[in-house]
Amino acid sequence: MLDTTQSDAAPPKDEPRGCLFALSQPPLMIFLAVIGCLFLMAALHDLLLL
Repeated sequence: MLDTTQSDAAPPKDEPRGCLFALSQPPLMIFLAVIGCLFLMAALHDLLLL
């Protein structure tokens, strides 16, 4: 007879999602890209034009 009970090794369904899930969200990545570009532009302005 087949054993159809679930084993204890199965991951729980309510497991919290980590930081990589948050970073995979497109609005957050667009926001971080815009902030990074602003920092890059400010740094290049300080280095090259001042």
